[in-house]
Amino acid sequence: MAAHFGRRLRKGAATTAVAAAAVAALSASQAPGATGEDHGRQTAAGASAPVPGATSDGNATGNSPYYTDLPPLNSPRPSPSPTTAGTPVATGDAEAGIPATVLDAYKKAEAELRSTKPGCNLPWQLLAAIGKVESGQADGGRVDADGTTIGRILGPALDGNGFALVKDTDHGEYDGNTEYDQAVGPMQFIPSTWAWAGRDGNGDGKKDPNNVYDAALAAGDYLCRNGWDLSREDDLHSAILSYNDSQDYLSTVLSWLEYYRKGTHSVPNGTGSVPGHRSDDSSRHSQSPKPSNPPTTKPDPRPDPKPGKPGGGSGNPSPKPPVPPTTPQTPTDTVDHLQDADTAQLTAMAGHAFAERIGTRAETKADKSVAKVRIRFTISGDTDATFTGGETVATVTTDARGVALAPALQAGEKTGGFKVTATVVGRSVKGADYTATVTERVADTLTRTSDTPLTCTPGGEFADQVQVKATYKGAVADKVAATATLIKSPLDTSENDKGPYFKDKNGKPVRTLDGLLTDAKGLLTLPKLYADDNTGTFLLRITTAGGTTLTVELKVAADDTSASPTPSPSPSSSS
Repeated sequence: MAAHFGRRLRKGAATTAVAAAAVAALSASQAPGATGEDHGRQTAAGASAPVPGATSDGNATGNSPYYTDLPPLNSPRPSPSPTTAGTPVATGDAEAGIPATVLDAYKKAEAELRSTKPGCNLPWQLLAAIGKVESGQADGGRVDADGTTIGRILGPALDGNGFALVKDTDHGEYDGNTEYDQAVGPMQFIPSTWAWAGRDGNGDGKKDPNNVYDAALAAGDYLCRNGWDLSREDDLHSAILSYNDSQDYLSTVLSWLEYYRKGTHSVPNGTGSVPGHRSDDSSRHSQSPKPSNPPTTKPDPRPDPKPGKPGGGSGNPSPKPPVPPTTPQTPTDTVDHLQDADTAQLTAMAGHAFAERIGTRAETKADKSVAKVRIRFTISGDTDATFTGGETVATVTTDARGVALAPALQAGEKTGGFKVTATVVGRSVKGADYTATVTERVADTLTRTSDTPLTCTPGGEFADQVQVKATYKGAVADKVAATATLIKSPLDTSENDKGPYFKDKNGKPVRTLDGLLTDAKGLLTLPKLYADDNTGTFLLRITTAGGTTLTVELKVAADDTSASPTPSPSPSSSS
């Protein structure tokens, strides 16, 4: 979103002193005459003012508008003690009050993620800060007993008219719009992000962006991806910016995070304080510095210089125009292009993690590396590959060497090539493209799970089924394609038309089975084998993707124990 305050907080905004200063400066920028009849979000029939220049980043909200109101300058009072009846007393600043069900959802999400992603260190106050900025805590806590909002909370249609262009991805299921996507629910997910980020936070078997329990858990899980540790300032900032890519948004969320950390209290649902100003509110007054008044030029009391002297001529010299102040360049402003940082070949088997990671270096025109530049990595192509965590877009800040290391790639089940593009956030400069390849699953070893001989009498069936185990580099090789064929000999691997056979669904003999797959344990169990009237030793060959083979012997012989032996005639017997 475009800046509306002319403000920027340094990365230390999360500290008490800086946050307090930011709140003081930003509170002065509130427009007293601004109204918020739609509570800062578009209703199903409402309309919102556009934000020029907004673009979509593939983030949680599609960079939809957000509330810009800041917390009070004074810290909230500590959470009150319960009454004798056990009901919390709702005292203190109204802004410190969070609707009961909404607050419960934030705390439950924190507890869940403490168990599933302990290294993330997500504080529930961060969810509360984002919930405040995104929807005013679900429109002041207008939720039912199950945590579902009473009426949908919708952002504006992302139709490219002042907003990002995000065409419909959910057929209107969540936002009711079959032409364009709109941010939905208390945490303002756009449907295309909810499709992979959605979670079931209340255990009802559904993932509903309009339910505060589902939305809070999804938001927490979204903020914990990429291996981020939110107790680290850089990771915290990266996570918040991935939710809505705006420095003003980051500053506002950090202000509320610091405020809520100092104390909150529960208020009844539907009675929470709702903000009144948004980032796309045209009634706001910009606090950008006003241009200075042109200087008034007074006549020079000194006489004109004499002709022939330096500076001579008639009249006074014209005053020089004032030099406008220059804005210091940020590291991003100095980037000219992106360069590959020695990325190795990107190849992985389906379902496996890529061993190599993409490295991109930000460089100036003179090929000098640039630190502290945000690089966005985007996966594209006909693929189900993702970054670790399930996302297809990740943003990473370059380190002291100017290098941004993308999260590890995770191959899906689709084989073939796909592309990863690295771009500079906030600059249109030459990016870098990387090609990655997903190959089919293979095994390098096949072994029988039993050493019991496989024998049968003519016309009978084998007592044991053939079972093999596939491994790759010592690990289980699951979902590996295989073929089983009764062959003529080790040198002639064509199909044998005599001897043991399988049966198809109609009971007819077949001697080749295609389309077999190993299971999750790498096991492949073949159907029952039957014998025709031919006796002898026969061969079954199993071949997996990648060319690994195993040949199994099958013996068919008459059962000598089933009948008494016929005595040989004596040489002296007569005919």
